[in-house]
Amino acid sequence: MQLFHRGWDQHGSLPAIIKKNGIGTDQPAAALLQDFKRRGLLEDTIVIFGGEFGRTIYSQGKVTVNNHGRDHHGRYFNTWIAGGGFQPGVDYGKTDDFAYNVGQDPVHINDLNAMILHNLGIDHQRFSVKYRGLQVRLTGVEGARVVNGLLA
Repeated sequence: MQLFHRGWDQHGSLPAIIKKNGIGTDQPAAALLQDFKRRGLLEDTIVIFGGEFGRTIYSQGKVTVNNHGRDHHGRYFNTWIAGGGFQPGVDYGKTDDFAYNVGQDPVHINDLNAMILHNLGIDHQRFSVKYRGLQVRLTGVEGARVVNGLLA
């Protein structure tokens, strides 16, 4: 039996494929974190596990108990972060009841980048790189913030 299905793009056959993806990622990720913690590396290492977008709760294609899928959702994404100064065991932010809009405690990608830089000892407001002749910030100029509730 193949334990890992290639890709996470389950527009169909979600019940069977998501289990295979979980088996292929959950145990190795947990082992990595346990190993880092045992070696004392988790305090100084930031481990980030995320995707490119969220998923809707509604289905695509033919809908049966054993064959359905979920569509892409560009308004939110799920990420877990461990170590490196991040608060362990925190569940932060929620979508609305339809998983269509952010419902509570939004964290913009620029906020996430600001927190990562903060935990690396870098002031995100002073950190810039030259891009196409301009000095630009990884966190943009729209007021990225460090969400203190996510930091240890």
